[in-house]
Amino acid sequence: MWYSIVGKDAPGTLKLRLQTRADHLTRLQALQNEGRLLVAGPNPAIDSAQPGDAGFVGSLIIAEFPDLASAQAWADNDPYVHAGVYESVTVNPFIKVLP
Repeated sequence: MWYSIVGKDAPGTLKLRLQTRADHLTRLQALQNEGRLLVAGPNPAIDSAQPGDAGFVGSLIIAEFPDLASAQAWADNDPYVHAGVYESVTVNPFIKVLP
């Protein structure tokens, strides 16, 4: 089943996010290589594809896992969690309707 993973950035963590980004992307690339990644990306803090110093408010990942516990375990081990970038992470089942 698909699961949405929404990470909310803690205030003032842009530097940590940038330092940890490569490790975060490596895990996402592994999901993509396994055919389990639907979409992933950050939410800019401002209405711009290049938010600069404004940074980000969080991220969205939609990926396939065997069950909710597996999705939650994967999310809990994200480098952004370990680095303190995310102040919270919410994982929910997701049903893809369109496209």
